[in-house]
Amino acid sequence: MSEERRGDRPGRGGGILMGRPFGVPVYVAPSWFLVAALITWVFGGQLERILPELGALRYVIALFFAVAFYASVLVHELAHTRVALHYKLPVRRIQLQFFGGVSEIEKESETPGREFWLAFAGPLLSLVLAGGFYGALQLVEEDTVPAVLLAALTISNLIVAVFNLLPGLPLDGGRMLRAAVWKVSGKPMTGTVVAAWVGRALAVATLIGLPLFTHSRASDPGSVDTVTDALLAAILAAIIWTGAGNSLRMARLRERLPELRARALTRRAAPVTADTPLSEALRRAEAAGARALVVVDGRGFPTGVVRGAAIAQTPAHRRPWVAVSSLSQDLTDEMKLSAELTGEQLLEHLRESPHSEYLVLEETGHIYGVLATADVERAFVAAMARPQS
Repeated sequence: MSEERRGDRPGRGGGILMGRPFGVPVYVAPSWFLVAALITWVFGGQLERILPELGALRYVIALFFAVAFYASVLVHELAHTRVALHYKLPVRRIQLQFFGGVSEIEKESETPGREFWLAFAGPLLSLVLAGGFYGALQLVEEDTVPAVLLAALTISNLIVAVFNLLPGLPLDGGRMLRAAVWKVSGKPMTGTVVAAWVGRALAVATLIGLPLFTHSRASDPGSVDTVTDALLAAILAAIIWTGAGNSLRMARLRERLPELRARALTRRAAPVTADTPLSEALRRAEAAGARALVVVDGRGFPTGVVRGAAIAQTPAHRRPWVAVSSLSQDLTDEMKLSAELTGEQLLEHLRESPHSEYLVLEETGHIYGVLATADVERAFVAAMARPQS
């Protein structure tokens, strides 16, 4: 299964780094090795029936197929990546994992047309691969190892393409459906809602339909294969249902992001010199109606931000004897941000340069105030908690 994950930021890492095609890191998740072992075992059993003369060598060939299949999945993901980079959409990483691959694209497409082609690129490349393997299959002798491998790669890539073209999120076909509804309605959120609910319907259909199909064709309804197919259907359904829900939540997040504005969330700050006692600094701040303190030099230039947590941890009886310099954090360029930052740009700055407080500046360079990360988090939670209008 292929998925283009947008907007969320998972933890760093993601498995073993395999390379950086197009400058994008490719990771293999630990779960891939479990899948590779499973594919090797299952395909090795099939080879025993088709080419019994191979003996134990069949498992080496089966492992080669597992690696070749996931190489095809990587090509599928690289197609998404290449189109994303063409449209100036940064790609954080590609990860090969239990059920296929994930391309983590950091921004949304600006138009439905770009969204459509970004989604369609992966299945299109899988179809091209299937066609290429099928063409090569016509050139080799039947009932040989190359013939079996080429046939398996043809079928597997065809399955990947067809499955990902199903019109429901988080599959590529779901993003194509989202683009189509977005184009007609003019609203990307409407496209997401429609494609996500179709995805949930696909999850239910997979959960019920796949076991019924295999049960109707099985000679022994209670066989291990039938039970395995039912378990596979449950896992696939859970992945699709969860992915559809995540797509809805991310779309809602992006719709609410413009409500986060640095200017509106910034606390007014009182400038104080480094040797000012904390009690005196707090008195000045209260008189000025300020809720934060900025350390300035003799010329009035900011040199540090007094940490709110440090103020709270200082007992009242010690505040007259504690200079604000001992409670401040030296100001760095990463701690400075524009008062005009909003939405995704604001969150991206906070993610890339995590601090508890930031100095907010006007375009002229004058101090506007101090932005506390805690205030941004509270505003974000409040925005997400409000009911959909």
